[in-house]
Amino acid sequence: MQETKGRSVRLFLVDGSINGVVTAEVINWSGHVVSGARVRLEKLLVREELNRTGVYFLIGQNPDDLDQLMVYIGESDNVKNRLKQHSNDDKKDFWTQTCIVTSKDQNITKAHARYLEARLINIATKIGRAKITNSATPVPKTLPESDVSDMEYFIEQIRLILPVIGFDTLTPQAKAKAIIVDGDLKNSLEIVTFEFSSEKLGIKAFAQEIDGQFIVLEGSITTPNWRQEGNHNLGYAKLQGKLLGNQTIRVSDAGKTAFFTKDTPFSSPSAASAIIVGRADNGRTSWKIKGTKKTYAQWQESKIKNIS
Repeated sequence: MQETKGRSVRLFLVDGSINGVVTAEVINWSGHVVSGARVRLEKLLVREELNRTGVYFLIGQNPDDLDQLMVYIGESDNVKNRLKQHSNDDKKDFWTQTCIVTSKDQNITKAHARYLEARLINIATKIGRAKITNSATPVPKTLPESDVSDMEYFIEQIRLILPVIGFDTLTPQAKAKAIIVDGDLKNSLEIVTFEFSSEKLGIKAFAQEIDGQFIVLEGSITTPNWRQEGNHNLGYAKLQGKLLGNQTIRVSDAGKTAFFTKDTPFSSPSAASAIIVGRADNGRTSWKIKGTKKTYAQWQESKIKNIS
């Protein structure tokens, strides 16, 4: 697997607080990012860079699904004036966080901004981490070949820096490096694959840990409902219901089991195993390296025990 090169990102807390206005820059990149909460919009609007041409993100929770973000992506040759207009728009009631991207050398034109807006909307829509509220998906404006190359590089830096300040709308979902074909796991790279199984429940699931996410692989067999009684772990029960509702987990024809329709990331092995078994579970001990009895916890410990 090819390693990516390190990059330097410079953050500045304008108000001296992580909850205030934050600026961000990538070393040797002409772009400039500033972000802040909507309740501090007046502190953003007085900043000189908002008088420039740029693109912006209006971010907040989906009121119909608090586990999902909503994002509006826009452009303007004067971001300050455009944000003032949005602040009076009832359709932007979801908006709680603002992120603005401009250029330090002020070489971004209106045509560039329209190209960036279209590409960013398309990228965010394809990734699917958030509900994009733009009423249309524009086609990128035609630019000279050299300008397209420059703008694509500009987009790469935006996608690099936004997660650093807490916005992952443009970050691809981690992809598993294996697939299950006819019940058999086929590895495409030498990455550790974990297995969770229960003969009693008729379940068998596979997972991999990639980029800090524990990913249950497509085709993994799971329980079709939440089995734990009482008011414990209702968050996991709600998550299982959501995955069933959006068909990430689909109940089999017999109704006794269900299966994952796509690779699905979880925050931890225990979160994944809880959904699969339908109750609270210690995934660090129940997930085992495929074909062995070595648990996830033992595997993790073996990676760090020789570090001096």
